[in-house]
Amino acid sequence: MTEPTSDFELIIRPKYGLLDLNWRELKEYHELLFFLALREIKIRYKQTVMGASWAVLQPLFTMIIFTLIFGGLAQMPSEGIPYALFSYSGLLLWTYFQNSLSSAGNSLVGNAPLLSKVYMPRIFIPTAPCLAGLADYGIAMTILAVMMVYYQFVPTAAVLLLPAIVFLTLLLAAGVGYWLSSISVKYRDVQFALPFFIQLLMFVSPVIYPTDILSGNLQWLLSLNPLTGLINAHRAVLLGHVPVDYAGLGISAVITIVIFASGVLYLRRTEKYFADLV
Repeated sequence: MTEPTSDFELIIRPKYGLLDLNWRELKEYHELLFFLALREIKIRYKQTVMGASWAVLQPLFTMIIFTLIFGGLAQMPSEGIPYALFSYSGLLLWTYFQNSLSSAGNSLVGNAPLLSKVYMPRIFIPTAPCLAGLADYGIAMTILAVMMVYYQFVPTAAVLLLPAIVFLTLLLAAGVGYWLSSISVKYRDVQFALPFFIQLLMFVSPVIYPTDILSGNLQWLLSLNPLTGLINAHRAVLLGHVPVDYAGLGISAVITIVIFASGVLYLRRTEKYFADLV
């Protein structure tokens, strides 16, 4: 007696529609996203002596160097507050963005086995480092809290905007990460160019200098960098030393949403080639 045969064949492949995001699938696999984020945190500090202390030491040491060079030798203006506080409040958000983008930009190539052997929403892979970075941000925030107590700075009610600012920064890092990680699958030059891009981006963002030292035209150009409004607002809501620039924050929010949405669409359009190229 012969066994019955079936002509049924199940083929799993990503949807190819440019605007097609399978929200049911994202919801079904949402636990996998948090697993990938947790895995990212564990890998980041695996076999390190200092462990999660690096989340504090990286912006702290950078702040000390910037304070000595720019605050001490160069006498950089700091909006009427101690330069150490000015620079660290900017570095806190910048370090989160920098680390998230660096990890997300190389994530698809770095997770080639997952792409070729496991079916999952590909968008989860570059999103996970951005979620994992929130843990480092929270740890590093403790140093800023100590500095604020020391310098006697008390946040105002505007601090309620902080979650929205951090969330927009997450979207920005993820959106740029979607673009770069997708391009990197085909062109590996991205992993070499990314550090230079991040370094350049820091100097065109108000991390170590206030925007008001620039001329009007340069300030307008700087406002097209979405990190400008986010970093300025981040500093203002935490320290309360200047009013929040809602116009600048609004411009940054619009640009961030455009970058995020276009990054999602580009990743979805190109993901069908990932397994063949990695």
